[in-house]
Amino acid sequence: MNYWLIKSDPETYSFEDLQRDRSTAWDGVRNYQARNSLDAMKAGDLCLVYHSGANPAVVGTAKVVKAAYPDPKADDPRWLNVDIQAGETLARPVSLAEIKKHALLSQMAMVRQSRLSVAPVRAAEWTEVMALASKSAG
Repeated sequence: MNYWLIKSDPETYSFEDLQRDRSTAWDGVRNYQARNSLDAMKAGDLCLVYHSGANPAVVGTAKVVKAAYPDPKADDPRWLNVDIQAGETLARPVSLAEIKKHALLSQMAMVRQSRLSVAPVRAAEWTEVMALASKSAG
């Protein structure tokens, strides 16, 4: 199993929208590096759902339920999407500021390449984000 971070602008499609819908096609990705990450996703992989915008933070989890396939909204079949299913809301959001201050997490792909909407997450990073989410902010 692999881990990923998927970004969304909450005004466009929030984690709450995903929970309401229960699952969705994660589409509209138009960056080659992010597309390559989508292509590497397999059913069963887990995702951190990250809200960009005014209050950037990891807010929940999701699971890939269908591996990459051509995005039907794209003119070019090389653009891909995956289907994801809502997971859990984190006990508390883990903010971008907190991630950047953390020795391990400051090296996450999403920090080093902040424009990516889909990025890999190492197992140790996943574990640390989940541990931080279970602690009170401090």
